[in-house]
Amino acid sequence: MHPYIHAQTNPDKPAYVMAASGEVVTYRQLDQQSNRIAQLFRSLGLKAGDHIALFLENNPRFFEICWGAQRSGLIYTAISSRLTAAEVDYIVTDCGAKLFVSSKYLAEKAAELGPLLKGVANRFMIDGTIAGYKSWEETVATFPTTPIADQTAGHDMLYSSGTTGRPKGVMPVVEPQAIDFDNPLLAITRKLYGINADTIYLSPAPLYHAAPLRFNMSVMRLGGTSIIMENFDAEEFLKLVPKHKVTHTQVVPTMFVRFLKLPEEVRTTYDMSSLKCAIHAAAPCPVPTKEAMIGWWGPIIWEYYGGTEGNGLTMCNAQEWMAHKGTVGRAVIGKLKICDDAGSELPVGESGTVYFAEGRPFEYHNDPKKTEESRHPQGWTTLGDVGYVDADGFLHLTDRKAFMIISGGVNIYPQECENLLINHPKVIDCAVFGVPNADFGEEVKAVVQPRDMAEAGPALAEELIAYCKQNLSAIKCPRTIDFEPELPRHPTGKLYKRLLRDRYWQGRASKIA
Repeated sequence: MHPYIHAQTNPDKPAYVMAASGEVVTYRQLDQQSNRIAQLFRSLGLKAGDHIALFLENNPRFFEICWGAQRSGLIYTAISSRLTAAEVDYIVTDCGAKLFVSSKYLAEKAAELGPLLKGVANRFMIDGTIAGYKSWEETVATFPTTPIADQTAGHDMLYSSGTTGRPKGVMPVVEPQAIDFDNPLLAITRKLYGINADTIYLSPAPLYHAAPLRFNMSVMRLGGTSIIMENFDAEEFLKLVPKHKVTHTQVVPTMFVRFLKLPEEVRTTYDMSSLKCAIHAAAPCPVPTKEAMIGWWGPIIWEYYGGTEGNGLTMCNAQEWMAHKGTVGRAVIGKLKICDDAGSELPVGESGTVYFAEGRPFEYHNDPKKTEESRHPQGWTTLGDVGYVDADGFLHLTDRKAFMIISGGVNIYPQECENLLINHPKVIDCAVFGVPNADFGEEVKAVVQPRDMAEAGPALAEELIAYCKQNLSAIKCPRTIDFEPELPRHPTGKLYKRLLRDRYWQGRASKIA
C-alpha cells in the first residue's frame, strides 16, 4: 500500500492526471521523483521529524514532493495559495519549516516573501525562478532514483482554515511507522467507499486542504488513478466524469449548489453513470440541496464529519441520510459525546458541544492553550461544533459554537437560516451572523451573493426576509440583508464568516454585546 509497490507491479499506470493540461505522472515516475526528492532532503541535512512547507497551486509536482517527504520521515505543511505573504510567513515560521517550495505561478507572492521567511535558507521554485529561489526541477534532477537508506513514514501537519481566528497547526500524535503502513482512513476508503486499484478519482478541490490531500494520497497508496482539476468549474467537472469514466469523487456542498444552479439542459448533457461514490464534507449541506443531488446522481452520496485534527469521524450513506435527514452520520472513529457548557453529558436530542472520546490524539502546534481548550476534563476532544445525537446514534450539527448569536438572551444558531437562504433561486451564496443591537445585544444579519448583482437592493432584501419568515421563527430571521458580488470562501467550501462579521464590529473592544 504505497506508490513504490505499484511502481514495481504496474509502472506505466497513471498515478495522477492533470485535468486541464493532460500531463500524466505514472507510478514509475512518481516513485523515481519521490526518491530523488528524499535524497535531496537528506543532502540538505533534513532528518525525520523536520518540517518543510509547500506554497503551491494544484501543480503536477505537488504529490512528488509530498511522497518524497512521506518516505523520508518529514512533516510537510501545505499552505493555501490564496493567503497573503504575511499569512504565509506566519505559518512557515510557526511550523519551523527548513525548506520552502513555491512556483512561478505564485511568483508575485513568492517575491513578497523574499524579505520574510527568516531562517529558511532552502527556497525553491517550480516552473522557473525569481531572485532568492533555486530551480526545483534542476536541483532534484541531480539526485539518484534509489531510495534513501533510512526510509521512515512522514506525515502532514496542516493548518486549520482560520475561520474563527489565526490558523492552528494540527500535529497528530503518531509513533514511527514504515512508509507502507496501514491506517484507519485506508481501511475506511477500502471497506466503505470501495476505493481500490480500479478507482478513477476526480479531485476538484485545492490539494493543500486536508481532505483532497489525504484522499488522493490514499488512492495512490491503493494503486488507483487521480484526475486533478487545476481549478473547479461546475460544468467542467461534469465533462470530466464521462471523459475519464470517473468512479469516485470528493466534493463540498458549495459545489453541489453550483451543479444544481447550472441550467437543466447543461446538467442533463453529461453521463454520470460511471460514478459509484461521491463523498462530501467540510461544510453544512442544506437538506433540499442534498435531496436534489441524490435525486440526480442516485444513492451513491456519502457524507462524513471530521476535521483536519482527525480526532474522530462520523459517516453515513445515502440511505441512512434519507432516514435521518440532516445527519452527518454515526461515529466510525471515536465515540460521540454531547456536553453542555459545564461539561456534563446531555441526553439524546439535546444540543451541546460535540466531543469525540477514544479518538486519535492531536495537538495544536506551539499552542498548548488552544490544545487545552479543545479538551474535556475526561480527555475527550472537540472541533468546536454544536449538535445533537438522535435516538439511533446519528449526529446532527446545528452550528459552530463561535458563530452563535445571542439576541435578547436567546441563543440563535445561524446555520438553519443559511440553509434556507441558499436554496432561494435568486441566491448563489450567503452568510448569517450577529451584529450589534443596542436593545438586544445582537441582531441577525445576512450577507447575500445574489445570482444577478443588478437585482441587489431593498426589494430583493425584503423578498428574502419575507421568504425566511415564511419558513422560520421570526427571531431566527435576518432583520437586514446586505449584498456582495462574492463571499470570502476558502476554496474547500468553508466560509470565512469572521471576515464579514468583523466589519460590523469595528471600533468595539469586544465582540460580545
